[in-house]
Amino acid sequence: MKSLAGPLTKLAVFALVTVLASYVLITTITNAGYGEQRAYRAQFTDVAGLVEGDEVRIAGVRVGQVTGIELSDATDRPVAEVALEVDAGIPLPAGVEATIRYRNLVGQRYIALTEGEGSAGRTLEEEAVIPLARTRPALDLTTLFGGFQPLFQALSPDDVNRLSFEIIQVFQGEGGTVQSLLGHVASLTSSLADRDAVIGSVIDNLSTVLGTVAARDEQLSSLVVSLQQFVTGLAEDRDAIFDSLQTVDELAVATSGLLEQGRPPLAADIASLGDLAGNLADTGDVLEGFLQLAPTKIDLITRTAVNGSWFNFYMCGASGYVVLPGQTTGSEIPEGGLSTGAGGCG
Repeated sequence: MKSLAGPLTKLAVFALVTVLASYVLITTITNAGYGEQRAYRAQFTDVAGLVEGDEVRIAGVRVGQVTGIELSDATDRPVAEVALEVDAGIPLPAGVEATIRYRNLVGQRYIALTEGEGSAGRTLEEEAVIPLARTRPALDLTTLFGGFQPLFQALSPDDVNRLSFEIIQVFQGEGGTVQSLLGHVASLTSSLADRDAVIGSVIDNLSTVLGTVAARDEQLSSLVVSLQQFVTGLAEDRDAIFDSLQTVDELAVATSGLLEQGRPPLAADIASLGDLAGNLADTGDVLEGFLQLAPTKIDLITRTAVNGSWFNFYMCGASGYVVLPGQTTGSEIPEGGLSTGAGGCG
């Protein structure tokens, strides 16, 4: 039986390496510190965007992390109190100042610690509080970029990102100078100046449009007033309009039902009308003769009804056979034998 020492050793080494790698990954993601840490607190008027686990830096080097954020009422107004930990091997001066800065344009923050006045070689005690007088909140990018908004609208996304990052660096004091920032802005505005002809053309066209509108201000005002009256009238008659729409809907439903019921008889009538038209076309001569004699016949028929709402007819003669009892054949009645005696027969 083979020994299991070799595979077990490999498995143990693999498990140990996996655990160490996972630990390093977790501590990197959570910004957890190594070794002994000292806890401090700092008060800020605004900690928007700062979250637990963000870095604490001194001269750009990470020395700790944020461990908690809560609301404190220790002063006359509510303030945010940030709990942070710093490497115990790095003593903080008594006059240390804390500033919240932007880590990147995504919005991540960190706390930068700098030496302030009044330290005199003294160090800050553990669990001490850095007061509002020695803290500064993050730069208000909304207000800052609002002033550059007209410029940003005419730049490409890459230029906007580059300019925004330089603005943040300059106003946070992290590097770069106002001169370099203004130089970059000057290069960007120079590219805009190359388009002055296009901008001038747009302004001229806009002036023409505004002049035309200004020349017809009375008509425009009348149009707006008429539109307002029209909308007001529609609003006042909205109930009647709604009722009429319901009536139209009912009418449409009834018409649909009528057409659905009348379609089969109508189709049969149209087919019969086609047959009639065919018959009339085949007997055109007979129809023409009838129409020519119809006035004369109608005149004669009308005369027979002059005495009332009836017609008088005269039987001039009749013929037939009468079978008497005991005979096998009938005796013929001569024509005219049954005259009515009314006269009028020629």
